[in-house]
Amino acid sequence: MPTTASEIETAVEVADVRRRVAAARTAGRRVAFVPTMGFLHEGHLQLVARARAAADFVVMSIFVNPLQFGPGEDFTRYPRDAEGDAVKARNAGVDLLFTPTVETMYPGGAITAVVPTGLETRWEGAVRPGHFRGVCTVVAKLFNIVQPDFAVFGQKDVQQATIVRAMVRDLDFPLEVVVAPTVREADGLAMSSRNSYLSAEERVRARALSASLRAARAAFAAGARDVGAIEAAGRAVLEREGRTTPDYFAVVDPQTLEPATIASPTSLVLVAARVGATRLIDNDTLGG
Repeated sequence: MPTTASEIETAVEVADVRRRVAAARTAGRRVAFVPTMGFLHEGHLQLVARARAAADFVVMSIFVNPLQFGPGEDFTRYPRDAEGDAVKARNAGVDLLFTPTVETMYPGGAITAVVPTGLETRWEGAVRPGHFRGVCTVVAKLFNIVQPDFAVFGQKDVQQATIVRAMVRDLDFPLEVVVAPTVREADGLAMSSRNSYLSAEERVRARALSASLRAARAAFAAGARDVGAIEAAGRAVLEREGRTTPDYFAVVDPQTLEPATIASPTSLVLVAARVGATRLIDNDTLGG
């Protein structure tokens, strides 16, 4: 049965998480994990729903990880709402909410990091050097703390999910990584905590990202198979907006995220663009 609003537990220390997860396992409960940076929205709550459908005990972490923010990025102003997040997590059916401090996650003297190779230098990695080192380090730590049967990530951050899956495989973590579909606003904009940065005018302009994906799908549906032509169709939408600055727009292999040579229904389209001072990402398959 889903957790009720009065049953959620909270933990700040690693030992408390391990104790409570161990008690759940002793009771024969299957453990799911939803790692987040907080400022929860419906996209996060859908991850919880996916976890609840297959588990008896759901752990959510809320931790704004400084290691995945580069110099000049938005770590200090990243949106936070501890009280509101706790209410949303409770109402969504989270059993245990883990909200560690930076000192808990990275005690003084720590010298070890998890560094992926290859894909971390493409797309988001090219724009944000060191980002995926920070992601893999914190996710590996969280996996070791929670030790879930499976963890749920969102498709919007597909490169992150792909790299985490590779880490789980390569380092033999005994868990399954589940990737849940992107949740969108009514106008198509992918839900993101960073959407809160957008002004009313920028919020309208941000629709260009999902519109560019639709244009790429339309080109494919019309018979285009040349990757360059499909990418040109998507970029044209961003260029027409005029006040949206793209970092990349690419058709890639859905498994490796390497550039595709021939488009297929399962090919993935990646887009990243800046709307004002806010950087947003999105993706979708050409087959829709």
